[in-house]
Amino acid sequence: MTLILFLDACEHVTRITRILRQPMGNALLLGVGGSGRQSLSRLSCYLANQKVFQIEVTKSYNMKSWRDDMRTLLMECGIENKSVTFLFVDT
Repeated sequence: MTLILFLDACEHVTRITRILRQPMGNALLLGVGGSGRQSLSRLSCYLANQKVFQIEVTKSYNMKSWRDDMRTLLMECGIENKSVTFLFVDT
């Protein structure tokens, strides 16, 4: 796929990728809706060879679902020793 990025987007991707490659690296991205936080984070995860883990919140989502999702994430990170990014969006 042909992808064209503005210079600001490239700078953000390099910053996010640098943060993700650090041990225990984490970031809080703020901005207006539609500014590309999620897209740039996903691209950065791809560049850092990390899997993206994102929960799907529905009407029936409850604490049991949250625990199951966290169990899945922690098993992947802890036991299987994979690099995973937990992408938690506000919507």
